[in-house]
Amino acid sequence: MLGLPRSTEVNRRVAKEKLYANGDLSPSIRAMMKDQIESITWQNKLADGTLGVAAGDVVKEIQVFEVALRQKALDKRILPTIAKAIPYKILFVASFGGEAQAWMEASGTFYCTEWFPLEGFALKFEGLNLDAVYESLARQIAGGRLDSEDDLAAAVDRDQRRQRLERDIALMEKKVLRELQFNRQVELNAELKQMKQELEELLHG
Repeated sequence: MLGLPRSTEVNRRVAKEKLYANGDLSPSIRAMMKDQIESITWQNKLADGTLGVAAGDVVKEIQVFEVALRQKALDKRILPTIAKAIPYKILFVASFGGEAQAWMEASGTFYCTEWFPLEGFALKFEGLNLDAVYESLARQIAGGRLDSEDDLAAAVDRDQRRQRLERDIALMEKKVLRELQFNRQVELNAELKQMKQELEELLHG
């Protein structure tokens, strides 16, 4: 899967009950896992001894988990909860009906790809050590949302600020349209202009 060498293969089923025992899962998360997940399989282990790439200062191993879904959707709270129950970095592959999404956490934020055909899909596992491999994977999965000129934490922070500004701009635009008083419209438009300027500076500054 994902073009990884056979030396990395584990192919071991992970019981959801084990995750319940190891993780701090709320009843609602457990219910969603039961409803939305068919099975979880530990597919690959990326480590010095399996991939031939040295451990990093932070990332010692990367596990690849395939999460077979009952439907082509997954609540965004589930994978972060599973990740907290496992003391390794994880590349999740959520699969349904021959299609899949890759998911990975980067500096506290989860990113995912679009849905893609599971057969023939491959990520690039590049880097001098597993820190670099992990960062490369996160950037690939984020699909250009993380600025390559920043380190990973700074890139995630910039992306988070961009998303907040875009949400605030959308809300302000609706507020301007609803406002009936001219003077108040002028004030709101000034705020909107400032927000758009901040976004422009963030994107191109």
